Amino acid sequence: MKLDEVPQDADGSKYGGHQKLLYAVDDKGEYHEAQSAGWEAENYATDLALQELEQQAQQARADWQAGATSVLPYLMYRYRMDELALAQCTGLWRWRIRRHFRPAVFAALPQKILLRYAQAFSLPLEQLTACQQGYRDDL
Repeated sequence: MKLDEVPQDADGSKYGGHQKLLYAVDDKGEYHEAQSAGWEAENYATDLALQELEQQAQQARADWQAGATSVLPYLMYRYRMDELALAQCTGLWRWRIRRHFRPAVFAALPQKILLRYAQAFSLPLEQLTACQQGYRDDL
């Protein structure tokens, strides 16, 4: 992208009044830093991704309330994570996280593992452990 073509579509920007650093080429072919106020195509893609995460969170919450899964998938989507991100935050293997999606397995987790999840979601441990007993509105 050329320096004078850096997008500046501030209307509807997802940057919250901030700007994003991009690199653009000047007339001599050299790269320079350039600030962008936003880009319509990027805003649209961000909106679609956020809608998808919201749908996944709603489905995970319904599954949790029905007792089909533990609270873990709901929290994962609510905090805009996927299995890989949660694995990286907790230091647990992805297969172990998927196993913890089962309500009986989650209910039997030791406090040490629950503490990892609580830290990943920035929740108090007591709030996370209360979820083992059932649905809570304050999540």
